[in-house]
Amino acid sequence: MKAGVICNPKSHQNRTGHIAFGTPFRSFASPGVVVATPRTRDELTGVLLGFARDGIDLLVIDGGDGTVRDVLTRAGTIWGDDWPRIAIVPSGKTNALALDLGVPADWTIEQALAAAAANHSVERRPVEIERRDDAAVLRGFLFGTGAFVSATALAQRTHRVGAFHGVAVSLALGWAVAQTIFGRASSQWRAGEHIKLRAALADGRGEVAVDDRRYLLLASTLNRLPVGLKPFGTPRAGMKLLVVDAPPRRMIRAVPLLLSGSESPWLDASGYRRFDADAIDLTIDGDFILDGEIYPGGDLRIRPATPIRFVVP
Repeated sequence: MKAGVICNPKSHQNRTGHIAFGTPFRSFASPGVVVATPRTRDELTGVLLGFARDGIDLLVIDGGDGTVRDVLTRAGTIWGDDWPRIAIVPSGKTNALALDLGVPADWTIEQALAAAAANHSVERRPVEIERRDDAAVLRGFLFGTGAFVSATALAQRTHRVGAFHGVAVSLALGWAVAQTIFGRASSQWRAGEHIKLRAALADGRGEVAVDDRRYLLLASTLNRLPVGLKPFGTPRAGMKLLVVDAPPRRMIRAVPLLLSGSESPWLDASGYRRFDADAIDLTIDGDFILDGEIYPGGDLRIRPATPIRFVVP
């Protein structure tokens, strides 16, 4: 088995210096395995092209959700519809994909290689975001706009004071809810963003159209989210959406129901709407977040990407 390993030297756990920083490549203890530590996205593209020329069977990503996003975005134009298997070694501040896959926080490269040799894998489809103005494509697993942008900024502040993973998510969520509940209707938290959306529902069940201000829009292909949150309802495969009216109503009652996965019709009637979608056409003036990174809005096409086999324990 030929394997290529991408180690992000900037990932939270990798800053302890257990990887080689002096050269972009180094030999690994296992035969046929090469480790790269690219520091820029252009270097990352070069490394991935080298792995493709070598015909690797397994791509190991040692980093967090942001590293996974960058690798999938750059690798999509290289492998197209014929991806190698991918293993995640979670070493970032957030590792939502690893949690969804059931990969333990202390998983090592050696364990990932052993699981790949034993053919342990599951299929996941990233979210693919295409800009209509320049055809640039991003790939990740959790998209959000509206209040999600501000909430993500809060989570990143908690990182700076030493809170990570589920703790950071919980702190940011609690502060965002408090700001929304107690803020004025005209505040940044409550006023929302203008969203123009047309979503083709899964299995040909029609479509949903929105052209108004909305507090929040989330889309994800993850089955599970950190700290047991279930904003999309019952965990399931496929691309799922949550759209919340602005200003959000009855949040004190709604938030516990929403985050616990309640299927109560009251949520939908109160402006907390969930959908399963095959594709989304979206126009937003504000920014959006993909796996922790902020990007400018515009005219976007969002859909599930090519299925990828991910190695699991």
